[in-house]
Amino acid sequence: MMPPGATELASAHLAEREQREITRLCVETALVLMQHGAESALVETLACRLGLALGLDRVEAGVFANSVVLTTLSERHCITTVRRIQDRGINMHVVTEVQRAVLTVEGGELDAGGYRARFEAIAPLHYPRWLVSAAIGVSCAAFARLAGADGIGCAVVVVASGVAMYLRMLVARLHFSPVVSFFVTAFVATSLAGLSEVWKLGGTPRIALASCVLLLVPGFPLINGVSDMVKGYTHTGIARLAYALLLSAAACTGILLAMSVWNLWGLP
Repeated sequence: MMPPGATELASAHLAEREQREITRLCVETALVLMQHGAESALVETLACRLGLALGLDRVEAGVFANSVVLTTLSERHCITTVRRIQDRGINMHVVTEVQRAVLTVEGGELDAGGYRARFEAIAPLHYPRWLVSAAIGVSCAAFARLAGADGIGCAVVVVASGVAMYLRMLVARLHFSPVVSFFVTAFVATSLAGLSEVWKLGGTPRIALASCVLLLVPGFPLINGVSDMVKGYTHTGIARLAYALLLSAAACTGILLAMSVWNLWGLP
């Protein structure tokens, strides 16, 4: 026979083990969302909704620039965990798939085990490098055309921004800092566009020079930073805005260096 209270103890142990697993799922969900560029409000909301949908009494999450703190409460038993964030690059496919998985749990279609399997199957979607480079080149050339560039100037922008984007992805693949990536990309794009003036290609070199580096505008950090500050996540918002400023400074340094090396000051 089991001693008195053994059944209750085993039940409590099982409940605690389940709570720990759900806590891991919640904090890993928040971690993946932050790593791939989601805004802080969305990260906190999805982590809390997931925990409540899986049966917890309460979930509290703290989202910071480089870490996530999460606390769960179930039957007066409290568990707190802290995870450090490592940037994995912006990928909205991952963010969208995590949102869909959480909605599936809320709809009662998945339990903790089912969500774990679906969550671990989510992988970042990456388009071929040549396709991304071509799309970036065409988009920058479209901006150049809107600014009044001629046909040859648009062709120069396509080549300069396309090659720069390919190099940016290659540098990122080698796990260099994004600051280094932005600096090198800006230098190469400005150099290629500036050489068109050296070789007398087209009549709008200034527009081509400005348009070829539009791919370096840090849109996501800026938007997320402002959004975080508006929604009350002041520290995270300031950190993201500072990061965007650092990337912009690296890009400007690359542009200035290229203009100095190739003597591109005073273009018509």
